[in-house]
Amino acid sequence: MRQKLKIALQMDPLEKLDLKGDTTFILGLEAIKRGFELYFYSPFDLIYKNDKVYAKAKFLDLALKNGKETFNYGKVKILKLSSLDVILMRQDPPFNMSYITATHILEKIASQTLILNNPFHVRNAPEKIFVTEFSKFMPETLITREPYEIIKFKNKNKNIIIKPLYGNGGERVFYITENDTNFNVIIENFLNSNEEQFIIQSYIPEVKKGDKRIILIDGEVVGAINRIPAKNENRSNMHVGGKPIKTSLNKNDKLICETISPHLKSKGLFFVGIDVIGNFLTEINVTSPTGIREINRLNKTNIEKIFWDKALKKL
Repeated sequence: MRQKLKIALQMDPLEKLDLKGDTTFILGLEAIKRGFELYFYSPFDLIYKNDKVYAKAKFLDLALKNGKETFNYGKVKILKLSSLDVILMRQDPPFNMSYITATHILEKIASQTLILNNPFHVRNAPEKIFVTEFSKFMPETLITREPYEIIKFKNKNKNIIIKPLYGNGGERVFYITENDTNFNVIIENFLNSNEEQFIIQSYIPEVKKGDKRIILIDGEVVGAINRIPAKNENRSNMHVGGKPIKTSLNKNDKLICETISPHLKSKGLFFVGIDVIGNFLTEINVTSPTGIREINRLNKTNIEKIFWDKALKKL
């Protein structure tokens, strides 16, 4: 292993992100603290040419000064990605054809460069579909575009949640009550705005007590937070007002983690965030999981150090 490792963050442009609390930022900052060379490029900067993969990349400097995140880009250079030691695939969804194309291109160099998470298995494990491999832990779930099936599901479950199959961050998540007069309009909207199926689940009342985010690194639990929805809100995502509070894992949480852990490790899904509401597993986030800075703050941990300690062992 070389003394000075070369690391790249494949992510969205930093100037477009809210870096306060950003997980990718703190992972990159820890890499710099360890003396690694750090580069940035976006998925749009990827280049495949004559069986080699390049990116239009920039040297990246990160700093945390008086609690404020700062960054500086260096000069642009065409970087041969197989010359890197580690690439973190950290761009945000949506999980669309652009995302899928990036996984195909990165897969070309996966035998030469450590890519976290493994692009082949990221492509084959979208959060709301991969979780169905563990259906015994899920709430009652329907994936369809057929209105009649949705009506039957609603008649049985009374209160339901409808959300896009490939959405993220709580976007376009609807809570529909038993006598909701907007039910038909919401279904029509989904049919008109999505070409794929969408996901419908029975409503879990315990969401009012929080949506637990559990972080696993290389299959091992390293921390968790509980995200409490804002008043009059059923989504617990922090960017829509969810409040992170300290939590611990109960017996059911541990069973879920023990069950899925070997599957994550075997697929090279190194950095994963799972969501648990009540006793139910709702998502397995493998594309760009977040939450480690809130866990660090509440538990006085340094998950970014655990991340790199475990990543370096894979080299």
